[in-house]
Amino acid sequence: MSESNGSRTLETVESLSDVGEQAWAGLDGASKTGDQPYNPFVSYAFLSALEDSGSAEAETGWIGSHIVVRNAEGTLEATLPAYLKMHSYGEYVFDHAWADAYERAGGRYYPKLQSSIPFTPASAPKLLVADNTNDVTLRSLLAQGTQAVVEKLGLSSAHITFVGEDEAQLLESHDFLTRHDQQFHWYNDGYARFSDFEAALASRKRKQIRKERREALLNDIEIEWLSGSDLSEEHWDAFFTFYQDTGARKWGQPYLTRSFFSLIGERMSDDIVLIMAKRDGRYIAGALNFKGSDALYGRNWGCTEHHPFLHFEVCYYQAIDYAIAHKLDRVEAGAQGSHKLARGYQPAITTSMHYIPNPSFRRAVSDYLAGEREQVMFDAQYLEQRTPFRKS
Repeated sequence: MSESNGSRTLETVESLSDVGEQAWAGLDGASKTGDQPYNPFVSYAFLSALEDSGSAEAETGWIGSHIVVRNAEGTLEATLPAYLKMHSYGEYVFDHAWADAYERAGGRYYPKLQSSIPFTPASAPKLLVADNTNDVTLRSLLAQGTQAVVEKLGLSSAHITFVGEDEAQLLESHDFLTRHDQQFHWYNDGYARFSDFEAALASRKRKQIRKERREALLNDIEIEWLSGSDLSEEHWDAFFTFYQDTGARKWGQPYLTRSFFSLIGERMSDDIVLIMAKRDGRYIAGALNFKGSDALYGRNWGCTEHHPFLHFEVCYYQAIDYAIAHKLDRVEAGAQGSHKLARGYQPAITTSMHYIPNPSFRRAVSDYLAGEREQVMFDAQYLEQRTPFRKS
């Protein structure tokens, strides 16, 4: 698909290679040199590794349909990473009930247009514009381009998930519906060491965390932080075994291929923090994290041996340790998990935007979302009163 808008052209491309690494690196948020905080999940390295490894491709139901805006000279000005989806898996914003209702009414829900980071429930910019450009105009053009793709292809809907507040407001002005959900994030209140964080907790909670950390490392378990040149194929072999075990138990089939881990190790090793647990010279558990300019993002966990509290230690407490040591603002610990609350992670609202052209279906979804947003906010306020921190 290709359309002209004055001096600009808008088109969809199937692969990031159709844009090119150098052009993509000029997008704000996708590189470490722009004005916006760097987010590893919109980097060329991460998204191209998903495509090149066969993790996100047509055969797995992710057909690249990235929306691209170029100026009259053909220079990339803006893009929206997007996919034609043949299912709703790997998104973490669940619309299976919508699909069922739409198809029971005689419609065809799939394919839909999905702008998300495949298999990654972390907020990241989606309306990506080149640095030093008129971002409001270009972001509006991307929103309009999304609607144009839906209408031209006769799709049921478009979904732009895990966006920030500014993008949500802009998309809402273009008739996108707002959906909220809840995660748990840890926030760095200027702590110099883990003990400073502990001091902010209520006494009973502080003692419980100390007990969990102590018991997690019994049986001579050691912890390693691996990043950059320290990462090797040996580490990825071990971690992929952990990942497969978790994936098989949760989804039946893991989403990510083994080659994906090798590719991110080659292309973005400095953005990776692999936290591994070792016992008797052998890796037994691990957690994969990605590092942005202001946050650590927890992504995948797995193990081959089960030890009390080891999951909490590797995924949550070690991530806090790392964030404090590297002066990061927060740790985003992924989707769901109210058990994170007792570990010092606080409720955080996430936002997704949805464009539905069918008037009657849009009304039904809009009514549903109004009630859902109210419940999400109520739950967050309830949990906020039950964090483990000392009451002022």
